[in-house]
Amino acid sequence: MTSFDHRAALLRIPTEPGVYRMLDAEGTPLYIGKAKNLKRRVGSYFGRTLDRRMQLMVAQIAAIEVTITLSEGEALLLESDLIKTHQPRFNVLLRDDKSYPFIYLSTQDAFPRLSFYRGPRQGEGRYFGPYPSAWAVREMLQLLQKLFPVRQCRDSFYRSRTRACLQYQIKRCTGPCVGLIGQQDYARDVAHSIKFLEGRTDEVIAELGERMEQAAAALEFERAAGLRDQIATLRQIQRRQHVTADGGDVDIVAALEEAGTFCVQVFFVRAGRHLGNQAFFPRVPAEADQAAVLAGFLAQFYVDKEIPPEVLLNAEPDDTEFLTAALSERAGRRVALKVRLHGERARLLEMAVNNAALALNTRLGSRAGYGRRLEALRDLLDLEDLPRRMECVDISHTGGERTVASCVVFDDEGPRKSDYRRFNIEGIAPGDDYAALKQALRRRYRRVQTGEVPLPDLLFIDGGKGQLRAVAGVLDALGIDGVKLVGVAKGPDRKAGAEQLWLVDGLAEGQEERLGARFDAQGCPTKGETPIVAGADSPALHLVQQIRDEAHRFALTGHRQRRDKARKTSPLEDIPGVGPKRRQNLLRAFGGLRGLTRALPDEIARVDGISQTLAQQIHDALHAQRERA
Repeated sequence: MTSFDHRAALLRIPTEPGVYRMLDAEGTPLYIGKAKNLKRRVGSYFGRTLDRRMQLMVAQIAAIEVTITLSEGEALLLESDLIKTHQPRFNVLLRDDKSYPFIYLSTQDAFPRLSFYRGPRQGEGRYFGPYPSAWAVREMLQLLQKLFPVRQCRDSFYRSRTRACLQYQIKRCTGPCVGLIGQQDYARDVAHSIKFLEGRTDEVIAELGERMEQAAAALEFERAAGLRDQIATLRQIQRRQHVTADGGDVDIVAALEEAGTFCVQVFFVRAGRHLGNQAFFPRVPAEADQAAVLAGFLAQFYVDKEIPPEVLLNAEPDDTEFLTAALSERAGRRVALKVRLHGERARLLEMAVNNAALALNTRLGSRAGYGRRLEALRDLLDLEDLPRRMECVDISHTGGERTVASCVVFDDEGPRKSDYRRFNIEGIAPGDDYAALKQALRRRYRRVQTGEVPLPDLLFIDGGKGQLRAVAGVLDALGIDGVKLVGVAKGPDRKAGAEQLWLVDGLAEGQEERLGARFDAQGCPTKGETPIVAGADSPALHLVQQIRDEAHRFALTGHRQRRDKARKTSPLEDIPGVGPKRRQNLLRAFGGLRGLTRALPDEIARVDGISQTLAQQIHDALHAQRERA
């Protein structure tokens, strides 16, 4: 076991509800949990038979810290916040913690607007959802535009209209902005939209049916035909979205495991209608079981999301009593976690389980394919082990303007986007890719040198022999060794699949001599050096292409953002001493930036508030920028 004296620690732990933290010898949290009775819960780790995962954790405990809360609900919130902050090794970690989107209706307006919304629901108006994705919300908004043409334009656009827009022409809006529909008729469309979003489609169909009969009786056959088509569309949607007969709000949560990977599938049902579903793949400690995964998932998932009255589960989670009490407190009403189901609800749960199995198989198949590409890369480059961390650096600019370097990271599971970094390159000659590459590598690998960032096994460079030599020189100057450099050069015909891979082994003593032997002064290979050409059908090359293309995409996106921002910014803003008032005076005096650029320093100095020294600085800065462009 451990030298930690748990009996002495238990004497100091109270019996109130709260959160406990198991710490290792360095003070790093191993596990964070919540409890209705802290003393009893913490004591259970030392007085009962534990599974292998918990035994491994308990053996590393050096200290226990607790925080008392006023209730189970507060304990749930605090636990979730601490898990997200510290990401303990033995906790189930839900990595996707985005809030879910809603459909918002501005009922406070005379002509309300329907729109996409994500965030706290604190303002006026009505909120419908949540929906599992932005795509689901936009699909519903498009559907509503066809059924009940309530405006979806921004308020600024709505207020500035002097004639009806294209949405009116294609019958997706009734033109309230220019008075083409009265407030009473518009309110009827809004009421139908609300009923439809609340799941009261039968009421809407009944009302439309009455209006259709009235139109037919009045011999308004075209209007009656339009209402008939609207009813038919509603019935079709109703058949597609119908899930439960009781019209309730329910979430269905199913957790499945295969090959050490867990998938948790969540189905959203509101007012008896299926709004969509989403699959999660939480990070799970070794040997965690289904009950632990469900408990950890539910506690983190619902900490900042709407909780329905019922949650249907395919297994009993750990701490069900505590979890039920905490979720009920947070929702402000009773929340039921149900496992033993019959009839329609059992069918819904089966649907969620089947979708979880499909998502899990898809992920495992994709991971297996990625694993095969990793193995092929290991064999191609003659590595001793599978690469656990790979980085790729790329440069992007337009004629030397606003150069940006990217560094993307792949591990043994694929892209690790949280570790991606961009670098704005300054102080180099425009278009000097070698200088840009060197600057990016120095900035990136100084952090590796200090231990802030792990050293990769492989470093890919988008470029040929010259770029590879430049990178090797930077790493050698920093004293970094143990990383294999791979230059990814285009083949003679520059076609995809004909790439050439140039290698430099991990930098070590004598690296410069080896580089000198392999490359000449221009960075070209010396006699006898040949690149690796894997072939277009090589899984290893496919992985290299994926990593290189991701680095290129990330660099290009950053460059375009930086370039567009610069082009929308006045060059005068970068000149010290030229504030908003002086910029306004200068542009007014010379009729714009072009006239100011042509002006001499003496002419600029005549502007109110501009000294001779500042005028010279403005002249020099504008002309230097024009030369760079």
